[in-house]
Amino acid sequence: MSDAYDTVVIGAGHNGLVTAAYLARAGQRVLMLEGRAHAGGALSTEETFEGFKFDLGAHRLSRLHPPVVDDLKLASHGLDLLPCDPCVFAPSPDGGGLTLWRDPRRSAEAIRRFSTSDAARWPDFTDTVTLAGAFLESIYARPPIDFLDEGGPGALTIVGTALRLRRLGRRGMMQLLRMLPMTVTELMDDWFETDLLRGALGALGVTGMSQGPMAAGTAFAFLHQHASPEPAVRETLRVRGGMGALAATLRAAAEAHGVEIRTGAWVERVLVEDGRAAGIVLVDGEEIRAGRIVSNADPRRTFLDLIDPICLEPGFLRSVRNIRFRGVCARVNLALEELPRFKGAPGGDGHLRGSITISPDLEYLERAFDDAKYGRLSRRPYLEASIPSLADPTLAPPGKHVMSILVQYAPYELSDGVWDEAMRDELGDRTVATLAEYAPNVPGAVLHRQVLTPPDIESEFGLTGGDIYHGQMTLDQVYFMRPIPGWARYQTPIAGLYLCGAGTHPGGGVTGIPGYHAAGTILSDTD
Repeated sequence: MSDAYDTVVIGAGHNGLVTAAYLARAGQRVLMLEGRAHAGGALSTEETFEGFKFDLGAHRLSRLHPPVVDDLKLASHGLDLLPCDPCVFAPSPDGGGLTLWRDPRRSAEAIRRFSTSDAARWPDFTDTVTLAGAFLESIYARPPIDFLDEGGPGALTIVGTALRLRRLGRRGMMQLLRMLPMTVTELMDDWFETDLLRGALGALGVTGMSQGPMAAGTAFAFLHQHASPEPAVRETLRVRGGMGALAATLRAAAEAHGVEIRTGAWVERVLVEDGRAAGIVLVDGEEIRAGRIVSNADPRRTFLDLIDPICLEPGFLRSVRNIRFRGVCARVNLALEELPRFKGAPGGDGHLRGSITISPDLEYLERAFDDAKYGRLSRRPYLEASIPSLADPTLAPPGKHVMSILVQYAPYELSDGVWDEAMRDELGDRTVATLAEYAPNVPGAVLHRQVLTPPDIESEFGLTGGDIYHGQMTLDQVYFMRPIPGWARYQTPIAGLYLCGAGTHPGGGVTGIPGYHAAGTILSDTD
């Protein structure tokens, strides 16, 4: 038994690393326990085949929370970001495609080949998305409102939120409030007529979601992807060395402040004494005492697997069980002899440096979801692919490339059968066949293939149900309702036990914001 620590953090995902670093920076003795062999959670880059390195979990970085980058001095610990332009290439099944760039004017010119009216509307659309994204970022930059707090900090937060909303102006405020509950199909109907543009943008409202583009609230999911003041659609950043390099950077920052990190250390349960967290027990029986326990695991795994149910109220447990975890994403990694050659695409590789989206129209997305609704793998899946070796040649042997593909929809639970090797092969075959419709050389260019199903993602990274967001990002599971109403500010009913993962506000994505806010809450409670 050991009691040498002030705080134990369960799970060394990126949010856990952020929380641990801030607590240690404030002078606490912090121990991190990670069951996998490497810190980083879903920030994992591995040499799956000789010379070919793939991101196995998160594969794209939108925007790390600026205070995290600055406070933890991540640049001095090796952070090296590679901006990608264009942001999106959407190939057409008929050949050619649409390329969207960081510069709205350049995107408008690309759109003009399809529709002059859509090109004319593009600047206003990007302005509207930027305005809404900047507002969401301002909401995400603060802990959520506590509507049960009468006259305390929660009331002040409500006033501040209202003022920020009012600063959008009457038109901007009404646009935002109208957009949030809309379907992403309705949002596209408001703005554009070009199917390829509508499909490429609409896909951003359903990525990682067990919903189709006609589901209410998918416009919010689209805006969540743009919670930034940057005037670009789906800005993509890559990390030199892969997402695992970001994990190494965060680990170095945490250790520089004195955090002790133990890998291969699986936590079996949290000790609770007199209603307060008192330590943890590892699967090998080792007991570690600490005054605070912070869980980077998702809420369901934390409360249903690590806590004795007698320590929690039945109503609370019922709410936790009702959190929707619905993994619908699989990953297919391809080691390629040569780059994909998309039919009718521009020469060179410039158009392949961002995200490559196979979603030619909104009906395609809806039909892909129709299969998943009934527990079937999409016959024609939506694909979001990237070729990070273009920006970072260290990920593949000279002249060769790695292609990482997010495949949707691949339901966690199949209505007919299970995720065995045959289904895994079927998923890989459908993915390659879908790519071949747009880039016929792909099947012959594949040297190696890796397929990760939703159950694989669950077992590899501890993501319940294979849900990449630690719980679906629907309107009833965000902000003051994340993870459940009444417990949105990182505390739990057990004193001294906190949550810091993506199952808390503001949710999924590689931002570090949940970990940042959790650390702030813990330090405030400690004062």
